[in-house]
Formats: sequence, structure tokens, C-alpha cells
Amino acid sequence: MKSAKRILTIAVMCFSFAVHGQTKPINRLSPDALVADLYREHNRKHSPFFQTRSRALLYKYFEKNLADMIWKDAVHSKGEVGAIDGDPLYDAQDMEIKKFAIDKATFAGGKARVKVRFENFGQQKNIVFVLVNGKTGWRISDIEYGEGRTLLGELKAG
Repeated sequence: MKSAKRILTIAVMCFSFAVHGQTKPINRLSPDALVADLYREHNRKHSPFFQTRSRALLYKYFEKNLADMIWKDAVHSKGEVGAIDGDPLYDAQDMEIKKFAIDKATFAGGKARVKVRFENFGQQKNIVFVLVNGKTGWRISDIEYGEGRTLLGELKAG
């Protein structure tokens, strides 16, 4: 009986170690890789914007405060135009995107900045993503459109 108990105990311990040893490490993306992934998913029609199915999809890319504001805007607008009245990744309602490029991140003051450059209908556009590094890795805390306009500012005003 003692040997059966001992074998069972050893088997449980081995199983426990095997299960814990197989946990996947969190894949933390660099700031520019996170922005690139956001555009990739957006272009595959899996954008976190304008959807009310998955708040977790917002948390994958945005820090909590901004994600919650985007979620609130999507829920309260009920499919109509809310505070976000165009595509926030291109700062436009209509798009014909060419010469798209994502620059490498620059770092200052504990934040990262990633510039995205493209032409829309022949007009050069620059959008800057501001990211913070938290427990879950880099997350977007704001998007700067130029001329003092930001996504956070539009959501607060909206």
C-alpha cells in the first residue's frame, strides 16, 4: 500500500511539473511590431475599432484607459458615428493608401513613439503612436494626428 501511494505521489508530481513546464511565455512585441500588427489585423478586417464583441481585442493593443474610451464610444454610438468619425489608423473617412511605412520606435521619458507614414489620395500623412510599457508589454496610449489633434483628445471631447 505504501509503495502504491508513493508511486501515485511521484506520478502526480511528474504530471504537475510537465503541465507547468509547458506554459507559453507571453510574447511581448516591440512598439513598432505592435503597431505593425494592429495595421495587419485592421487590413484583415479584424480591427479592434468599431466593434463591441471583444474588449480583450482592444486591450491587446491599447492601454486600459484608451481601450475603455474606445469601447465606450463603440457601445454608445450603436453603429452610428461616434467620437471616432473616420478610420483612426489613417485619420480619414475615405482611403487610397500608397507608400505606407512604419518607422522604428524612438524612446524618451519612458515612452515609445512610432511614426507611420503614407500617402492618402496623393497627400502625405504622418501619424505618431505613443506607447507605454506596462505589465503586459507595450500598449498604445494615444495616437497623434498633427495640428494638436489626438485620438485621446477626440474621445474626451466626443
